[in-house]
Amino acid sequence: MKLRIQNIKYQFIFVLVGLIFTHSACSKKAITGDSSKSSFRVIGYLPGRENLVQSANTIDYSKITHLNIAFINPDSAGNLQGIENLKAVAAIAHRNNVKIMASIGGGGAPKYYPAFLIGNKKTKLINDLVKLAVDSDLDGIDVDLEGALIDANYENFVIDLAAQLRLKNKMITAAIATVYKDQFTDKALAQFDFVNIMSYDKTGPWNLTKPGPHAPYDMAVEDVDYWNKTRGIAKEKLSLGVPFYGYGFGGTAPESISWKNLLLQYPGGIQTDEFNVNGGIIYYNGIPTIRKKTVLALEKTGGIMIWQLLQDDKGPQSLLGNIQEVIQSKGK
Repeated sequence: MKLRIQNIKYQFIFVLVGLIFTHSACSKKAITGDSSKSSFRVIGYLPGRENLVQSANTIDYSKITHLNIAFINPDSAGNLQGIENLKAVAAIAHRNNVKIMASIGGGGAPKYYPAFLIGNKKTKLINDLVKLAVDSDLDGIDVDLEGALIDANYENFVIDLAAQLRLKNKMITAAIATVYKDQFTDKALAQFDFVNIMSYDKTGPWNLTKPGPHAPYDMAVEDVDYWNKTRGIAKEKLSLGVPFYGYGFGGTAPESISWKNLLLQYPGGIQTDEFNVNGGIIYYNGIPTIRKKTVLALEKTGGIMIWQLLQDDKGPQSLLGNIQEVIQSKGK
């Protein structure tokens, strides 16, 4: 009888160990997620609140890992605008194993924005953004405050926003530019899960006295080097931003133009970074430079960021497609 009890005891232990092992294996699989997705981030910004669902349905989700909706901002009364279709787009993104963020700010953020970074307006904005992330099934909030909005209140704003988002298991990321480097404190930068370097707009229609490339390759190298080596941000937390658009100077060159329209109007420019137009020049990133920047991002950062997805072309001339080809060729 004693021997039989011991045998039953050992059998029970054996089954228990087996169950623990099985549960552990299942848990590991769940954490690993979809192995078809790259471990290298590919973040695409998507503008166009008016036709958001329609625009979201044009995206090739197999080629991105994160989708940032641009831009969700408060009106002068503090009410968030353009949030109606976010939950529907989040469902589309999640069906395709893509994380989705609402991005605030932007280069054209409202002039009254500084008032929302302090006091009761800050508290309301943070509460509203966290509620939006929860109610719309977003994965987090992306902070793209630029220029004068990176003021003395920026640090406390992102600290408080990060704290509240993490209570709900949501992410916080940021778009940053080296031109504003002295305005970002190390403490503020430490709040973000990762940051996207806006390595473009070195010049543009606002600076006609300085025509030239607005996103040259050497700018990307310098930007990554600064944020990684000088500011000490780990490479895994950096994403290199690339433009899917160009700027024109002089003659009849368009002030700005998407990659898609550039190929329609000037198909001869696909392999170059500039195109002459009746006494003027358009500067942009052609396929070779986008591929070269993708290699740089793979070697020196944890991801690549795109402004913006609707400016891309389809087929073999797609910049996003070329980015994906380089990623796959490197086995990332």
